[in-house]
Amino acid sequence: MENKALKMQLQCPMPKLDFEAITLGHGSGGLLTNKLLDSGVFDLLSNPVLDERHDGAIFNLEGKTAFSTDSFLVSPIFFPGGNIGELAVNGTVNDLAMCGASPKYLSLSFIIEEGFRVDEFWEILVSIKNACEEAGVQVVTGDTKVVEKGKGDKIFINTSGIGSIHPKANISTRNIKNGDKIIVSGTIANHGMAIMSLRENLEFESELESDTTCLNHTTIKLIEEFGEDIHILTDPTRGGVATVLKEIAVATNMGIDIFQKDLPMEEQVASACELLGLDPLYVANEGIFISFVAEEIADTFLASLQKDLKGTQAKIIGSVTEAHPKQVVLESIIGGKRIVNMLPGEQLPRIC
Repeated sequence: MENKALKMQLQCPMPKLDFEAITLGHGSGGLLTNKLLDSGVFDLLSNPVLDERHDGAIFNLEGKTAFSTDSFLVSPIFFPGGNIGELAVNGTVNDLAMCGASPKYLSLSFIIEEGFRVDEFWEILVSIKNACEEAGVQVVTGDTKVVEKGKGDKIFINTSGIGSIHPKANISTRNIKNGDKIIVSGTIANHGMAIMSLRENLEFESELESDTTCLNHTTIKLIEEFGEDIHILTDPTRGGVATVLKEIAVATNMGIDIFQKDLPMEEQVASACELLGLDPLYVANEGIFISFVAEEIADTFLASLQKDLKGTQAKIIGSVTEAHPKQVVLESIIGGKRIVNMLPGEQLPRIC
């Protein structure tokens, strides 16, 4: 994480400023606000739409459009594999990708606690810039507010995004059919356990890292190749794999069978879950997605996904069944079966 921060500092050195911490005045809309934005946000994220500095963004979009919004209050704000800035970009980009869209534009809003260090804010801004460039999106409008010390927790971020639906996409739970195969694009529980291991000061032979990344380039390639045979895409963030599968089972009145032996998971993540008494099925992810695809194309779809850098660990983990409607059933490694329900409460607070 330190090497990544150093690389960002070399690529985008922080400008010399006459203040070291954010004050209430930086959220006033006056001189200090403009000084803060001019010294960072507008320069780093510059593009023709944002450079207008208008009350909103004006742009053209063609065809069917997807829109999404998300708020981010992860604690700690810096963690192995990323920080709250890139998480805020990737999270909304991926929500649009799950709709079958190519994300185009984002809004970006900060709620900053008085006293927040400017060098940390700069590091977050640089991460946002890099995440936008990787995803191919532009920040075109935003807002900055500052709250009194003790009434926030360093920084909260909201992003909203808009993008054009791919003409071959038809993503809907209504398309899910008996026999559909369920494919997860990578190892599960990485993000949640990276956060929890940091909170609990757990140490392993290799550092647990968040999987936060953008998935839009991967999903668009798959949609281009397989079109309407991709019935649903979803990213298992808060609540993990178990929650999204249960939601889909209820929405479709279908049953879902999954198999523990097929769930891809890194060894140190499994160890961390065991140490903390957490079920990895409920742990948050920020860089994988789940696909429900037609049974006849499942193997070809999997092979294509595994050729992508963000899908090398993809696996078929289960299928849709007409048996046990609205229920998700997990078959354990030893052959036992159990019902997978939603969590009654919050397993991992402030995980994203």
